[in-house]
Amino acid sequence: MRIPLRVLETASGLPLPAHATYGSAGLDLRAAITEDVLLEKNLRRLVPTGLVVAIPRGYNGEIRSRSGLAHKYGVFVLNSPGTIDSDYRGEIKVLLQNFGAESFVIERGMRIAQLVIQKCETIDWDVVDSLDGTARSDNGYGSTGVK
Repeated sequence: MRIPLRVLETASGLPLPAHATYGSAGLDLRAAITEDVLLEKNLRRLVPTGLVVAIPRGYNGEIRSRSGLAHKYGVFVLNSPGTIDSDYRGEIKVLLQNFGAESFVIERGMRIAQLVIQKCETIDWDVVDSLDGTARSDNGYGSTGVK
């Protein structure tokens, strides 16, 4: 699939989003910043990528955490997955939260998140008076067991 991508001046010289390996679902997004950003523990920052995309109708983009940042430093995409709708044409920004024990420095060009393009369905509601029954019924949180 080919998707139109506009690279803003702030991302000039940075590699384009790419799959790290042949089987990678996500494309690495990089920090398009002019100077280092200190992400102190328990705080969040909106980090620009310098990218604008035109995701086709019927698809969306999902911004997800990078497992290495999460595991090594406790840095996550806060609203993961963050959703990029197909009609959004602004710069992709990544909301990072530092849940780690130490402050974390974000450097220009650092891989900060992953972008996954997913097919999504547009639905129409069929309002009914009742739904078909299931064994679970309306049993909610924890009803299928903890283990």
